[in-house]
Amino acid sequence: MDLLSPFRQMARNNAWANATLHGALSGMDAAAFAAPRAGFFGSLKETLNHIHQVDLYYIDALEEGGRGRSVYDAPEIALPGPLALAQAEADARLIRFCDALRPADLEAPRLTRRPERDVQESVGALLLHLFQHQVHHRGQAHVQLHQAGIAPPQLDEFFLDDDRAPSARAYFD
Repeated sequence: MDLLSPFRQMARNNAWANATLHGALSGMDAAAFAAPRAGFFGSLKETLNHIHQVDLYYIDALEEGGRGRSVYDAPEIALPGPLALAQAEADARLIRFCDALRPADLEAPRLTRRPERDVQESVGALLLHLFQHQVHHRGQAHVQLHQAGIAPPQLDEFFLDDDRAPSARAYFD
């Protein structure tokens, strides 16, 4: 395994896990999507919008897009279908970014605009943080799905050949 392979695999795992999670709630109406649920954020709508907005924030920083914190100015997406499409677009951007990486890029600095100050972080650290953020909040959404009476999908069957979900295989082609 080369140095960049884990980042590329995590970007693909991220896209697969998000698509799998969003697929589980595809038939949910707006009221159920926004219904109060226990978790860090108070509903599936808020949790999944948070994941999406934070993805946009860090992808923008990684791509040096210059939007910074303005990504948070966009209104929340109120329905599961449109949010799933927006998340898939963000996931595709992240895969493209990781696929274009060279080993030296992992140490390259990127500016992140925080409420109190601007901070420089390395590309590698930002990617690791972004992947961890995704896993953390998808776990909360997983529990919120259960609270909604929807069987949460298995999200950890991606990396092992013997245990790989059939739907994950497409992300390795």
